[in-house]
Amino acid sequence: MAYGKVLVVEDNPDILELVAYHLEAQGYEVVRAMTGENALAQAGKTAPDLVILDVMLPGINGLDVCRKLKQQEATRSIPVLLLTAKSEDTDIISGLELGADDYITKPFSPKVLVARVRAVLRRVSEDKIPDAATVLQVHGITMDTVRHEVTVEGEEVAVSATEFAILKHLMTNPGWVFSRNQIIDAVRGGNYPVTERSVDVQILGLRKKLASQGRHIETVRGVGYRLRSVS
Repeated sequence: MAYGKVLVVEDNPDILELVAYHLEAQGYEVVRAMTGENALAQAGKTAPDLVILDVMLPGINGLDVCRKLKQQEATRSIPVLLLTAKSEDTDIISGLELGADDYITKPFSPKVLVARVRAVLRRVSEDKIPDAATVLQVHGITMDTVRHEVTVEGEEVAVSATEFAILKHLMTNPGWVFSRNQIIDAVRGGNYPVTERSVDVQILGLRKKLASQGRHIETVRGVGYRLRSVS
């Protein structure tokens, strides 16, 4: 029995088969693609639960594929895990700003990769479980936790799964200050291997998308972030 369908996009056939082998050994159904063009076609055709996306692809590169996936209604909600040979922040930050949910750098441990896949799919699955309070409202921001929708002053805003999780945590606890590590623990689970810089990028993206209401996400110098409480 498959635990989920994963689209793996990698132009190196050896790496592609390595990733596929370890995922299939854990019960995942794997769809393969070696180009950005094929990745977009497969994503629309097979409706995967997760996309593992190499950044350095021939033709349409991985960042452009990620952008297109997040722009299309049918694929917007599919979580994306970037696979990159570069450990520099620029690729990682660019991907997260485009809506990617996580990243892993080459060379990587197959066990770590599988753990990342499990974590992303678990978080997406948990987000679909109805909460006691299905609609949160703080300032001009409204979140429907069941429909996975965010509106600002009545206008729907497209946010990534990670942005949604962070905003949900802040909206559930208005006025409370959280460190970057506390935010990571809350939205992804304890001891999650992601940098504090990633949280900064996600917050920056949220502020931009929330427009005039983004100012209510405050930076508390030396501590972290909070959503200003309603006075």
